[in-house]
Amino acid sequence: MVQYTIHKAKTHLSKILESVVQGEEVIIAKGNNPIAVIKKYEPTRKQRKGEQWKGKVKLSDDFDDFGPELQDMFDMNK
Repeated sequence: MVQYTIHKAKTHLSKILESVVQGEEVIIAKGNNPIAVIKKYEPTRKQRKGEQWKGKVKLSDDFDDFGPELQDMFDMNK
């Protein structure tokens, strides 16, 4: 791991981020006291695939039809 002071980290941020992309972890220090670690982001959630419910759920043909009660409620009978 490489350590940078806050000032050097601000000055060399692009270089630091490139190192992080390559897998290196970087410590940011205030003086000689480490205060943060920058490391490559690794998502922990699996990517969604979609269509998991395909063929498992069936909606009735009239699912989105307004019944007489809703038509009255929304004044759609005119």
